Amino acid sequence: MSITWVVVPTCPPIVLRRCHRCPSGRFRTHGKFRVNANHKLLDAWLLALCTGCGDTTKLAVLERAHVRSVRPELLNLMHDNDPGLAAELLQDPLLLRRNRVALDWDNAWRLDCGAPDLSGSSDRPDGESIEVRVRFEARVPVRPVRLIAEGFGCSRAEVERLLTEGNLVSTVRLSGKLSGDFTFTLKH
Repeated sequence: MSITWVVVPTCPPIVLRRCHRCPSGRFRTHGKFRVNANHKLLDAWLLALCTGCGDTTKLAVLERAHVRSVRPELLNLMHDNDPGLAAELLQDPLLLRRNRVALDWDNAWRLDCGAPDLSGSSDRPDGESIEVRVRFEARVPVRPVRLIAEGFGCSRAEVERLLTEGNLVSTVRLSGKLSGDFTFTLKH
């Protein structure tokens, strides 16, 4: 039996950066941009609001870029405050590194399982293995053990037990965090 699970972002992640006004270090983006032109040079920022005090911080998207080097579609999306563009830019590791920020994906994603709860199901004949392909719609760093526990409706300890017994196998390491597609097999 083969099934596919999809990790879907539900909202933009929290941007982790120190606030200059309050002790909070968490900012929420709403897809708003600010574009500034100085003769033939453009600067563009993605705006984020502090969750504590509401202060605004700017994440640099373009810095002193020549007008002709910027695609007109990109400029239009920024002028229209496109939330899809904001989500796409938050996936860019270069932008995150340049702005010295990290992302907190807690409560910002969900797991869409293509099948019902299989942990104790009698629908599956004994001895049949289940191959699960996990696909990520965005680069959401998630612990595979947590994903598997949530997908099968069991505890993380149960998933760890299956791993140590060799009943849960994968070509990738299932410890740590992953943000890319992977496959695992549950032997029974």
